[in-house]
Amino acid sequence: MSPFSKSLRLSQRVAAACLRQHSSLTTELIENMDKKATWDRFYTESNSKTTTFKNFEWFFGFDAVKDFIMPLLKTKMNPDALCQILDMGCGTSALGPSIYRHSPVPVRVTCADISPIAVRLMQEHIQSKAIQPENLSSQLEFVELDCTQLHRHFGSSSVDLIIDKGTTDALLRSKEGKGKAGVVLRQCLKVLQGSGSLLQFSDEDPDARLLWLETEAQEQGVKSADVGVQEVGELRGVCYYCYQVTPRLKALQ
Repeated sequence: MSPFSKSLRLSQRVAAACLRQHSSLTTELIENMDKKATWDRFYTESNSKTTTFKNFEWFFGFDAVKDFIMPLLKTKMNPDALCQILDMGCGTSALGPSIYRHSPVPVRVTCADISPIAVRLMQEHIQSKAIQPENLSSQLEFVELDCTQLHRHFGSSSVDLIIDKGTTDALLRSKEGKGKAGVVLRQCLKVLQGSGSLLQFSDEDPDARLLWLETEAQEQGVKSADVGVQEVGELRGVCYYCYQVTPRLKALQ
């Protein structure tokens, strides 16, 4: 069995267990995690089971990955400019709001998800909590956005950091999501600044994910991004990784 097949089967089990803890989603729906309707149903069901809001974290929360994220937040040469951060496929995770809360440099954190229900739940939650950012110039927004169409919300070379915690994994595990995953990667490279980075947090083995990233990031057969990996650590018997993708200058021309 190839490393990709082993990694895929493991990740499918992780995804299924993770979702079933929070929803009555069937196997058929789990295989359709690239569909808006799947996530609308998931967040509707999850929210209906409790009277108090609770963040849903795919894999792990902010504390587990803050040391990978926070060093990449840098003050702009223009003191009035904000560091543009995208939490892609945010769901109801506390990751984006935590970056907004703890960043010492001024940031604009955009939490984007394809599900309007997830976006509404997060907007209501943040309004009720009134989070105070460490830097008073920082901004936080939640938007409904299909991540295969990032260009509809962001201009080319406009984003400093994109965080993908499980979004690409969900697409790759879906029956019809693999092509969409490649589109999302190329959209990320389009909207990232030359000095920016995409961080993908995943349980997929490096033998499989690095090859996929390097292949999908090519433009007309030319490598358009540099890819690296660091181990995040082990949780519940599963090893997680941080894949960092940095666009090459040629890809931005």
